[in-house]
Amino acid sequence: MTSIRNPAVAGLFYPGNEKALANAIEKYLSSATVNKNDSALHLTAPQQKTPKAIIVPHAGYQYSGATAAQAFHALLLPNQHIRRVVLLGPSHRVGFKGIAFCSSDYFRTPLGDVPVDHSALVAISDLPDVGLLDRAHEQEHSLEVQLPFLQKTLADFKLVPLVVGDADTTTVARVIERLWGDESTLFVISSDLSHYHDYQTAQRLDTATCDAIERLLPDAIGFEQACGRNPVKGLLEVAAQKRLQVHTLALCNSGDTSGDHERVVGYGAWGFWESE
Repeated sequence: MTSIRNPAVAGLFYPGNEKALANAIEKYLSSATVNKNDSALHLTAPQQKTPKAIIVPHAGYQYSGATAAQAFHALLLPNQHIRRVVLLGPSHRVGFKGIAFCSSDYFRTPLGDVPVDHSALVAISDLPDVGLLDRAHEQEHSLEVQLPFLQKTLADFKLVPLVVGDADTTTVARVIERLWGDESTLFVISSDLSHYHDYQTAQRLDTATCDAIERLLPDAIGFEQACGRNPVKGLLEVAAQKRLQVHTLALCNSGDTSGDHERVVGYGAWGFWESE
């Protein structure tokens, strides 16, 4: 019997209607091409090669959708061959140790169903602190909000959905190394940045986090700098070993999108490219 992980935050974090969601994604992606030309936050990134990994935020689209689109737009290349997406995001609702996969065969969004790559899950199931925990996935939004963007930017892919709990950098890095593969595999790390500081404090913290990501320094990212710090730090460890090129694509906070500067959440987007 086919098992489907139904959407938990459709209509809350993003439009629950298929047409409205498709239109929203297309608008964000179209705006990304404009913003790349007029914002000092966007650095020069490889133009003819698909990134190996991206870091993207996971708030409601009205807050962080435009930031996420800057990274997802990098996937819109005619010569990209992505067929597997390893998606890692932090757990917001269930506390547990390690990294959790699920038993679902498909993840559903208003845009359709995304098949789960169970062969990849089998390949990592023997690693320390990696195992099955369906309840970690049931209400988790950090993975779900990325799926509509992936559905609109990739032609056909299988998903490796992993919720990261209390897991150290080495544990995450081992999973990434095991699943590295070739150009057909993309890693997506879902993470917001600092939470509920005033605008100036958030800018200071998020700038420091951005510097740590650009310099591939996982140990420089502290507890309050990113809710997805565990998957981010695991990626940075592997990226440093493999000498990936990292480019900051966007950096802002909810004060820039909502106008409220008292208690803000930071958002950033980064791309990681393999060297020639």
